Amino acid sequence: MNSALLPAVNQRPTIRDVSRIAGVSIKTVSRVINDQQYVSAEKRKRVLEVMAEIGFQPSDAARALKGRRSHQVALICDNPNPWYVYEIQAGVRERCAAAHVRMIAQPYDRSSPTLLDDIVALIDQAHPDGLILAPPACDDRRVIDELERRSIPFVRLQPGGPLQSARAVLMDNERAAFDMTSYLLSLGHHRIGFIVGDRGYAASGQRLAGHVRALSSAGVDIDLDYVRQGQFDFDSGRAAADALLNLPAPPTAIVASSDDLAAGVLAAAHRRGIAVPERLSVTGFDDAPLAQAVWPALTTVRQPVRAMAAAAADQLLDPAAEGERRLGHEIVVRESTAPPGA
Repeated sequence: MNSALLPAVNQRPTIRDVSRIAGVSIKTVSRVINDQQYVSAEKRKRVLEVMAEIGFQPSDAARALKGRRSHQVALICDNPNPWYVYEIQAGVRERCAAAHVRMIAQPYDRSSPTLLDDIVALIDQAHPDGLILAPPACDDRRVIDELERRSIPFVRLQPGGPLQSARAVLMDNERAAFDMTSYLLSLGHHRIGFIVGDRGYAASGQRLAGHVRALSSAGVDIDLDYVRQGQFDFDSGRAAADALLNLPAPPTAIVASSDDLAAGVLAAAHRRGIAVPERLSVTGFDDAPLAQAVWPALTTVRQPVRAMAAAAADQLLDPAAEGERRLGHEIVVRESTAPPGA
């Protein structure tokens, strides 16, 4: 065997080492370890040879095969907003700690070619008793199919749609956006811009749908010029706001799909000398600490992120829990909104 392929001296061989040296995927190594099907005799032989040669010992494999609990749960989470990720981790961690269960956090990058292999490696090395899938992993069929095939319990946090027999915790994003746009309509706004969040998150489409429904319910014509694409971040919020404010008849209010996007809108307005809320009302979504740090403080949707994460942990830790659990939202009114021309 080429010595360059071997693990470093005094370093315990890992499933990644076996995968690399044998020239197969981590998923294939996992199937060999667990004596599962769908592996050719040649690959199985090669993997077993490499495991013997480098002295690889699957961590806790015997315990997993005997069906014993590991008293660990895994959180699969990815989001460009550090506050959102922290709130999810805190909610799950606090609930798990109370039950004397350890939380393992696994970053999720939906663009990574090794995404599924990374999750499989986590399962085979840590043997969690179950997983919590935060957006957008909660809607990734590759991940869900693998968990269902292995009969591993999981709970989806803020999923984009129903899944037969799967447990989930969510807030009604469509209704929350409907309520926010309806609030602006009640102030007298009719030219209302909307900045959509990242396309990869189901919540983005849900919030746009709520906005459109509110306009339609109020008899306001839907003008797609007032809808702009964002990425849940400050820079895309500022760029989208610039495009909206350059329109011949610019909006008198802008609904942003996150507080970071809304902060970008405020920056664009301030740079142009547009007074908020006297000439432009701005709203966000989440009620992150940023919402009160910007000027003026944001009117926003309070999303109970930590409570939803804790509820997801509750569902995972309770074998009898079934179906969906819904938590409510709140419209928090601050200084960034007022009637048009106030």
